[in-house]
Amino acid sequence: MRDIEKIPILLKELHMKEMQNLWEPLSKQAIDENWSHVRYLACLCENEMNHRYQKRIALYIKQAQLPHGKSLATYKFDDVQGLNKAKIQDLAEDTQWVKEHSNVLIFGPSGVGKTHLASAIGLSLIEKGHRVLFSSTTLLVQKLQLARKELQLPQALAKLDHYQLLILDDIGYVRKDDTETHVLFELIAHRYETGSMIITSNQAFSEWGEIFANSAMTVAAIDRLVHRGTILEVVGKSYRKVRHVEDAQLPTEKVTLAESENLGE
Repeated sequence: MRDIEKIPILLKELHMKEMQNLWEPLSKQAIDENWSHVRYLACLCENEMNHRYQKRIALYIKQAQLPHGKSLATYKFDDVQGLNKAKIQDLAEDTQWVKEHSNVLIFGPSGVGKTHLASAIGLSLIEKGHRVLFSSTTLLVQKLQLARKELQLPQALAKLDHYQLLILDDIGYVRKDDTETHVLFELIAHRYETGSMIITSNQAFSEWGEIFANSAMTVAAIDRLVHRGTILEVVGKSYRKVRHVEDAQLPTEKVTLAESENLGE
């Protein structure tokens, strides 16, 4: 077998899919443009690496379960107060805080875009190669409760270790009972200095006594979260209320009976 016949077989065995697709057309380009063999090889490797990166990022985005369309480009910073845009962009661009297992806590009333901010930061970190998981706090706590009943809580917490960043949305909606409180605290304690979290809340720390079973647990949870953590406070009008008012003010067109019949044709 000639060497040129071996190449596609070898690339397939090595799982070099992009190289397998490009080696032949690139070789023709290399000959036409008088590339060196080093440049040809570098070009093949670069395309393979970019292909694998895109596949990995697409997988991470799918696994993250982020709300659709939430990016920093679509966040309306002009509609809120108290946010340092440069600080938000720094959290999204500089991954050092994730490597240090630090946390971000986002406070503010309902509808001001806390979930949007958390998701946007998460999306940016995914694009930089970090694994992220988004979940409502209530849903994740319920899953951990079930794992505890099945004596699988340590394993469930260990699975979450695969994600460098865990986004817990709306922590204030967790019900104050022994089972939910304890698994939530165990999650926070487990992630302490081993993995990062972004937590959104419409309740200030002073109201977290309504989440946890007692003051000692409340203090311990807060202490773990704020250690080397960043606290963001969002102040502004509810996006949803503003959008509802804007929609209500949009002009509407009357449709006659004859027109409605025509539309149905």
